[in-house]
Amino acid sequence: MNKRLRNFLAAAVLLSPLCSFAALPQLIETNGQTQLLVDEKPFLILGGELGNSSASSLEYMDDVWLKASAMNINTLLVPVYWELLEPVEGRFDFDLLEGLIERAREQEIKLVLLWFGSWKNSMSCYVPSWVKRDSERFPRAFSADGKPQEILTPFSPANLQADQKAFAAMMQFLEKTDRRHNTVLMVQVENEIGMLPSARDHHPLAETAFKAPVPQPLMQYLQQRGDDLEPELRALWSNSNFRSNGSWEEVFGTGKAAEEVFIAWHFARYADGVAGAGKAEYELPMFVNAALNRPGKEPGEYPSGGPLPHLMDVWKAGAPNIDLLVPDFYNPRFQYWNDRYTRQGDPLLIPEIRFDPDVGAKALYAFGHYNTLGFSPFSVETGSDQAMISLAHSYNLLHQVHTGITNSELPRAGVWLSKENPQMQFTLGDYQFTARHELTLGWSPGASEETWPEAGAAIIQTGDEEFIVAGTGVVLTFDHPEGRAGIDTIREGQFINGSWYPGRVLNGDQSHQGRHLRIADGSWEVQLLKLYRY
Repeated sequence: MNKRLRNFLAAAVLLSPLCSFAALPQLIETNGQTQLLVDEKPFLILGGELGNSSASSLEYMDDVWLKASAMNINTLLVPVYWELLEPVEGRFDFDLLEGLIERAREQEIKLVLLWFGSWKNSMSCYVPSWVKRDSERFPRAFSADGKPQEILTPFSPANLQADQKAFAAMMQFLEKTDRRHNTVLMVQVENEIGMLPSARDHHPLAETAFKAPVPQPLMQYLQQRGDDLEPELRALWSNSNFRSNGSWEEVFGTGKAAEEVFIAWHFARYADGVAGAGKAEYELPMFVNAALNRPGKEPGEYPSGGPLPHLMDVWKAGAPNIDLLVPDFYNPRFQYWNDRYTRQGDPLLIPEIRFDPDVGAKALYAFGHYNTLGFSPFSVETGSDQAMISLAHSYNLLHQVHTGITNSELPRAGVWLSKENPQMQFTLGDYQFTARHELTLGWSPGASEETWPEAGAAIIQTGDEEFIVAGTGVVLTFDHPEGRAGIDTIREGQFINGSWYPGRVLNGDQSHQGRHLRIADGSWEVQLLKLYRY
């Protein structure tokens, strides 16, 4: 074949519709609900996050893929380490990342990449050696007593530029190798950003910035939001009678709360610069996660300045290239923090949560109640057998009802119950539901135990009187404001590839002769419910 003909055929293949690019993963809003579209279809991240070091070895990952599949995980959240990506300045090594992507495709698992760049859990432990060893060129943050920390200062242009260069190179690599496949869905920029052990950085560059006027983009954002600002930030600003200009102390007052607003703005600007450099190469959705603060702790006792609820307005003003601000969960106040992150109408993503045996119930609640984009326990490859079984069962149910969960036109609700909070109520359509923990019936041996497994469910309304219930350990009863509500029929079964395969009709003992819908503690079931009034 002559060279001209060979070139012509090669060009024809490239221009063929068969080789056209699929639409990039993207976030869209439909009927007031934000969804992640993958290959132009709504996608739920039924995720698992790897332990910090697991993705640094392809050989170590051999067993992880098998465990992920066994838990019905469709997406792994995988660290990418700056120190391994750019071991020598300007020389990038993508072999590890390429190997992870190729194996993910083989296993039909999607990836969310976690960029361990300038900061990981506040510290700069994953920056390359050539950054660590040159603190004059790449300066560190200083504590209040003037001691340098193992934390890159966000006030150094050199720090930002080095991170931007590496992050952009990674995104450019993804554009070249994954554009046709959409294996990688999203990217987390840095990890749990925050200042320790002081509320803010005290590097000389930071001291100069702290004395300078509050940047006008932030002031304009505050003025535009007005009464809609997060209450803690608005209260702080009110101390200056809502000044429209001045230094950080003149606008927000003295003390650690004001210092945290200052460092949050500069962390946000830094993260936005990294994300912007990456999106210029390959425009995937990007998010930043937060280490949640605990009651009674002051900024600096927790990582100060991260995208926490009371600072979300600062982050939104400073980081327009960041699509989502999200929580990491290592405390029991699951509902409280989810409510805080969704208070302004923002979509929820839970990229990291302690991998305990109750994650399955929490996942059902998060998808049913909050329409979360995804859910991901941490270090899924090292969890207990009990935790892995819980997650596998929960994700199996969520795979089954995926179509209903992602249909933004269908009303839905979530249930999450424990021994301490054994009952909740909600309304779907014309019907009022009461959900109770199944162990409140006293029928099961576990009812007398000191602690109860958490119970959860996702409920989807598919018609005026018809509902899908997917859950574990729940009892549902029903009411109607214009009369009594009864059970027409309950049928167990399962969805396989979107088609319903019915099992038994449960209108006898299983429903207590029409008194309730029951999924026993320890069982994980899908039931179709049809109600009526009398």
